Amino acid sequence: MKNAQPTAEPHDVNANFRGGGRSVEYLDQINKASIVALAEAGIVSEDVASRIAAGILALIRSERAGPRQWSADYLDYEPKLLAIVGADASRLHCGRSRQDISATIARMNLRGGLIDECDALVRVRQALLSLAEQHTRTVVPAYTHGVQAQPTTLAHYLLGMNGALTRSASRLQAAYAHVNQGPLGSAALATSSFALERDRLASLLGFDGLVENAYDANHFAPVDTALEVAAALGIAAVQIGQFAQDLHAQYAAPAPWMTLQRGELVGVSSIMPQKRNPAALEQLRVQSSMLLGDMQAVSLLAHNVRSGMFDYRAYDPVPSARALALFELLRKVLGGLVVDKERALAEVQADYSTATEIADALLQRADVPFRIGHHFASALTDYGRSRHLGLREIPYAEAARIYETAASQAFPLDAQAFAEVTSPEYMVFGRKGKGGPQIAEVERMLARQREELAVDLAWTQSRRAHLALAETQLDSAVAAIADRASASSTTTASNPETTS
Repeated sequence: MKNAQPTAEPHDVNANFRGGGRSVEYLDQINKASIVALAEAGIVSEDVASRIAAGILALIRSERAGPRQWSADYLDYEPKLLAIVGADASRLHCGRSRQDISATIARMNLRGGLIDECDALVRVRQALLSLAEQHTRTVVPAYTHGVQAQPTTLAHYLLGMNGALTRSASRLQAAYAHVNQGPLGSAALATSSFALERDRLASLLGFDGLVENAYDANHFAPVDTALEVAAALGIAAVQIGQFAQDLHAQYAAPAPWMTLQRGELVGVSSIMPQKRNPAALEQLRVQSSMLLGDMQAVSLLAHNVRSGMFDYRAYDPVPSARALALFELLRKVLGGLVVDKERALAEVQADYSTATEIADALLQRADVPFRIGHHFASALTDYGRSRHLGLREIPYAEAARIYETAASQAFPLDAQAFAEVTSPEYMVFGRKGKGGPQIAEVERMLARQREELAVDLAWTQSRRAHLALAETQLDSAVAAIADRASASSTTTASNPETTS
């Protein structure tokens, strides 16, 4: 008979779900909050609570001194605490389960990620507004259907992108309000016979309130809160991908009006010496797509799954690393943009994007019905393009003739007026509607968006401060309990007769 092979150590097939983010650190915080609440409720005696608290703190010191711990599974943690404290260490688990522990860790990872993501978006938006401020008078072409449509300013476009990212920040903040509700103390799904103060547990961990229903706390809320975060990040990924494509389109032209600075943002070819590849824009698009894919995976994991299953129980359900890297890359791209104002204006003048203004001017100045003016501008465009002329290169006499043929009346604009209304600057800076590219309106939007940015910066700062204060108070409460164990052992050592 062959020698029996040694039995391998049992392996948790769910191990990859029980780590990530700051899960181990958050398990430590949960354990500290639990012993404080158990001691305050009288569920664990003062002496035992003191020894457990001291053991928790000893394990934290040990973790920080040694190799990084990856598992936040309580069943991996408890034997270590038992080795320090003894059998009484298991009292720490009174009134709770790995179910509510995992739900709590997941929320702590989610909220930490949300604060970091909102903070990163603040930095991106600061870069957008700073760039917009420099280009309130930079006339650029804008596109619909991939074709040059009308001129605007670069500031106007950038403020539009900032508006989109401001909404994404708002979605993340709204998700935070739902995420930052405590599930601890709900146990597996129906609480327990221990009279734990769940509100106290939530407060100790910096939560703003409770997921009240214990079943919801562990089996419905973990799904929809993760989905809410994923949806917000998925929308931001689409927005950034669209922006990357808008910028990348410039590189199809022999002489683009917007490029990236040479350096880390630009790649080169191994064979074509003339190539300057917009590597950062390609990565911006790729990373946006990958983030969107990651966020779709959150939905797929939860889709068509019964409540109580393991599929949606990851301790770090929506990792923030890719989103944060994407936001930082976008910030670098914004800082590395090089804008050729004269080339942008020349591209506008080379096409017919100011033709819209001809119809408007005919109506405003000569009461010509809009559709007549529109037909004339269209006919003028066909005439010029067929002869490879720009709009401003068409002789005034030809424009007047085309109008008379189309409208059966004399052209009501003189040469000076016709030249004026076909000017990109006239069209862009003569806008009247709210939210347009005219200087006064752009400056108003800049000021308002800076105010919104300040509010969002204050939000991230206040959230960080709130969690830092809660952690400080928790540490003080645990230290006070642990100190009793230290004081008790000191008293016993100095008075040995007390033990006889």
